[in-house]
Amino acid sequence: MLDADLQKEGAWDVTQGGELASNSRMVSVAFEHARPETLDEDSIQIERFLNGDVRAFDGLYSKYYDKVYSIARGVLLDAEEAADTVQEVFTLVHRHLYRFDRRARFSTWLFRIAVNRSIQDSRKRRRRPLTVELMEVQQKEAAVAKQSDPRIYAALALLKPDDRALLLLYYWEELSLQEIAETIGTNVNATKTRLYRAREKFRTRYQEEPD
Repeated sequence: MLDADLQKEGAWDVTQGGELASNSRMVSVAFEHARPETLDEDSIQIERFLNGDVRAFDGLYSKYYDKVYSIARGVLLDAEEAADTVQEVFTLVHRHLYRFDRRARFSTWLFRIAVNRSIQDSRKRRRRPLTVELMEVQQKEAAVAKQSDPRIYAALALLKPDDRALLLLYYWEELSLQEIAETIGTNVNATKTRLYRAREKFRTRYQEEPD
């Protein structure tokens, strides 16, 4: 199961400026912006954990919980389901941390698992009627919607989870194209292409929403 999470590749694409950038900046008030810290700090915690100090994992959990939750919430558009997904992500990480290649950044490995698990969980929800899903989104995100454009959430709910993940990482989490490429396991050119397509899909959905 973890192999699927780690090996699955995404696809994306980007243009400069536009409605999505400004609107998504407003949406970002709902999420915490916390850049990953140094690899050395993570490596120390990982080394301690692998050497038998089970409490060392608590440090990694506390440090990255908000970031992983932000990713899950942005993809799932549901606070409760995002919280469940976060627990699944950290369970996977706890179980398979010994497999992490410490030549890489822990945050990249963790975010890739978070994105892929969130996408998988979002796809499981496709059996539910879209109208019900949209009603839930509007109710649970009402407080944020009052501060921004409520059409954003309706438009995002109509996108594929892969596209939501890409827009989330670029516009909300403000990762660079290189960081996104590393997170989804592809190259920068493919990331640009897929981000551009995701942005255009969002633009179309957003413009179709009633004012």
